[in-house]
Formats: sequence, structure tokens, C-alpha cells
Amino acid sequence: MSGVSLEELRLIEATVGWKDTDAAVLRHYERIFDRHAEAMVDSWRAVIASQPHLAQWFFGPDGRPDEAYKAKVRVRFVQWVRDVARRPHDAEWLAYQDEIGLRHTPAKKNVTDGANTPPLVPLRYLLAFTSVTVIATREFFAKEVEDAKELRRLEDAWTRAVLLHITLWSRAYAGNLW
Repeated sequence: MSGVSLEELRLIEATVGWKDTDAAVLRHYERIFDRHAEAMVDSWRAVIASQPHLAQWFFGPDGRPDEAYKAKVRVRFVQWVRDVARRPHDAEWLAYQDEIGLRHTPAKKNVTDGANTPPLVPLRYLLAFTSVTVIATREFFAKEVEDAKELRRLEDAWTRAVLLHITLWSRAYAGNLW
């Protein structure tokens, strides 16, 4: 169960500009997410790997990448991409957003996978990385959607979805201040 009520969720959705039509657009194009989720995630992870201040959150105490941990996180990240396109924003989905947020903080990072990497991904990097998940995804959409108006609708729906998710994940960092 999430600490965010469905009523609060609806207010956050309204703030980010989320509408039922966004969910419909993402569902309509879910084949894009199914087809390209792994490549999308790999492109984002390449950005992480290229920046030591981001890559370090996947390193073990020996100073080397924890490949087993990275592989498990990748599977969940790919599933997240697919879920964005198809999962309804219900209580179960909302509870899982809490879980994802916690997995970036000392409360749950490393716990799920029994890893021994740094216990916190700083909120500043979670927020800043939003631009990568939005901008780098456009190339995948453009390969599949030729109509400029439809492409824009998909990009906008994806952007609002990512902002909604990141907003919910930030709750794990803020506690009662959220």
C-alpha cells in the first residue's frame, strides 16, 4: 500500500498535465515499448556508464561494477518501460512506485538483490536523469511514428508519464516533507 492516496495521485496527475488520453496514446503505441524497451534502457545505461559520478552507484566495494546487480536492475528497468505503456494507475501500481523510489535510497537499495553497492542514488541524479529518459527516447518513437502530430502526442504522453513516475519516486527521499 502506498502512502499516496488515489485522490492525491489524481492531483499530481493533474499537476503534470496527465490525462486519460495520455494513457490511451501510450497503450496505442505499446508495441513500440515492447519492441524497443531493451534498446531504450541500454541507451540510457550507456549514458550512466559514460559518467563516473552516475556509474559509481553500480560499483561494489572493490571499486568495480557489480555485473550481477546491473543485470537484475536492467531487467526491472526494461519492465518499467513496458509498464509505463500499459499499467493502469491504480493502488497496486501506486504501491510499486513507492517500492521503486525506496530502491534508490538506503531503505531498500541493495536489499532486493542482495547487492553491496553504495546505499543511495542521490535525488539530484534521479531528477536530472529525467532528461535522458525523455530526450533519448525520441529517436525510438521517430523510427515508428511518421505523422508529426502523432509523434508529438506520443512524446508528450511519455514525458508526462516519466515526470509522474519520478515525482512519485521522490517521495522516498522526502518523507513527511513530500
